[in-house]
Amino acid sequence: MRRYSRFLQVWTVGAILSMGIAVAGQAAEVAKDGVNYTSGGIGIDSQEQLNARAREFNLKLIFTLNEGNYIADVDVILTDAKGRKVVEHTADGPFFMARLPAGQYNVAATYGGKTVTRKISVGGSGLRIEYFRWPSNPATDVPLSRERVQETRPAPRPQRG
Repeated sequence: MRRYSRFLQVWTVGAILSMGIAVAGQAAEVAKDGVNYTSGGIGIDSQEQLNARAREFNLKLIFTLNEGNYIADVDVILTDAKGRKVVEHTADGPFFMARLPAGQYNVAATYGGKTVTRKISVGGSGLRIEYFRWPSNPATDVPLSRERVQETRPAPRPQRG
């Protein structure tokens, strides 16, 4: 009986941990003041999940180093044309997507203490994609050569015809 009880405890803990790991890899969506947004994209599965949901949003921000390496932990602040803060979020991966009311916005994205700002216009339909790039920091970043970047990208999927 003791062995079975111990087995059950170990199995339960293992199952809970594996569920937590599976959930941690998925991007969580936040809804604040009528604005839905999400971020993520670490790993192929997370990227595919976000890309499959892209039509639910009208803004997609992609964060990279100048060399093309994806980066995460980018602080994003979106303000509307009147200067009101609409979103304040730290991106969990290289992709940030939001469903915003149509209009003009200012985006401030900060990585490694360096902020890139941009004015953008978002429509009521379609997906606006903006790339934000930062120079690499040799003390903290390991930029890939162009050849290594190509090796790490997934092969294109065959087209159905």
